[in-house]
Amino acid sequence: MQTTAPTAPAPQASWQDQPHAIVERDGVRYTLLGTAHVSKESVAAVRAAIADGDPDGAPFDAVAVELDAQRLQALSDPEALAKLDLVKVIREGKAALFAANLGLAAYQRRLAEQLGIEPGAELKAAAFDARERSLPMHLIDRDVGITFKRISAKLGFWGRIKLGSGLVAGLFVDEEVGEQEIEKLKQGDMLESSFGEFAKESPALYATLIDERDQYMAARLRQSAGESRNVLAVIGAGHLQGLARYLREDARNPAALCTELEFVRKKRKIPWITLIITALVLGGIAWGFWRGGFNVGADLLLQWVLFMSGGAAIGCIAARGHPLGILVAALTAPLKPFRPGIPPGMLSALIEAHFRKPAYGDFLALRDDAQTVRGWYRNRVSRVVLNFMLTNLGSGIGFWLAGARIIGKLFH
Repeated sequence: MQTTAPTAPAPQASWQDQPHAIVERDGVRYTLLGTAHVSKESVAAVRAAIADGDPDGAPFDAVAVELDAQRLQALSDPEALAKLDLVKVIREGKAALFAANLGLAAYQRRLAEQLGIEPGAELKAAAFDARERSLPMHLIDRDVGITFKRISAKLGFWGRIKLGSGLVAGLFVDEEVGEQEIEKLKQGDMLESSFGEFAKESPALYATLIDERDQYMAARLRQSAGESRNVLAVIGAGHLQGLARYLREDARNPAALCTELEFVRKKRKIPWITLIITALVLGGIAWGFWRGGFNVGADLLLQWVLFMSGGAAIGCIAARGHPLGILVAALTAPLKPFRPGIPPGMLSALIEAHFRKPAYGDFLALRDDAQTVRGWYRNRVSRVVLNFMLTNLGSGIGFWLAGARIIGKLFH
């Protein structure tokens, strides 16, 4: 096993002016080409590398790309969102992930309009040119949904709240992307940039976004090489050093490592915190009836209903939900502790999707509409997502306020 440092630029091969490294392992020569996700030069370099071969002039016999199937489909098929089953997304509890993907898509669209190039165009070009030349093409990045889930699992409750708030805020930002962010994109990673400053502040987030994916992509390269002996891997420049190091040094079994890095710990089926707070709330209401009489107990029960119903209804109204959705959210929110798997936002969003069913044009316009606040409310797809998010947010705020008030009286 041998590794060479990034080679010096060669005048006869323009792609070699770009950051790259060569790693030889197990009889396979891997050329890692570091690209900028918002650079026309990177697109040209990728196409030149596939056409011209490695620095010695030998043709590549396989191309690996820093993409997963979902992101490749989004880049290759502009109408992919139009084929989405929105009701299925809601029923499977994937509305939050869908919202995060919308935020990422809106961010990428702003970059495309500002810079005149689609973010990830060089990755799309690598996949297209490989197929045009009938070369094996391997998608080596981890599924973006798994990455989001592992981030959520590592951050803890308050970290998830902070991250979610940042992502929600990012959905409604429509100003131009700053020069600092653009330079960061030229040197780093699209997903890392999308999370903004939070990535710098959270070691757990950085590890999941960058280091874990370096390990995963190195393992996938080894796993997918097959009969190939000269592989070109097109990756963001921010992954170049880490990926080269793991590709050179990591002795773990690649299949086992990929399985480990794809594992997402299931949420505990018993929501202990919710149950404890619910028990205290019910205990407080019962204490009110016992010690204070009917009037005190009824007042505490009324506060619980008003806070829960009011919070959910206000959230649904803020999302401009259907009147029936507002009513259902208000009626079901006080029962939240007794059916933790069915949040009020799910029911109101399903009603919204049923009575104001998104049309084909809403899906086609989704990427553009997701860039502005007005677009989120105008588009029936994004308004369903808003309904889910804001109704649950209002219900959650009502739960904590009601719990704090009742428990406060219990220990007063």
